[in-house]
Amino acid sequence: MSWISFAALFFITWWLMLFMVLPFSVRTQDDDHDVTLGTVASAPRGPHMLRAVVRTTIVTAVLMGIFYGLTHGLGYSLDEVPHIIPEASQTPAN
Repeated sequence: MSWISFAALFFITWWLMLFMVLPFSVRTQDDDHDVTLGTVASAPRGPHMLRAVVRTTIVTAVLMGIFYGLTHGLGYSLDEVPHIIPEASQTPAN
């Protein structure tokens, strides 16, 4: 895999992880019982995007490290994913 493909995969994985990490440890205005006029009670209490970006980058780096270890260290490739679980017709008969 070229570095451009790896960077593209990192970028896609980073965005997916961002939406998974985003709701963690968010305090809403309703939690603090201090709802600002004109906003909904479920709005975040303060800025939390920097923490979310840092967490997302760490999680993505770990996942991409595992992926790199599997592909370059153990020699697996994305072409082998369909063959992880063999079909029933390919199992040896006893």
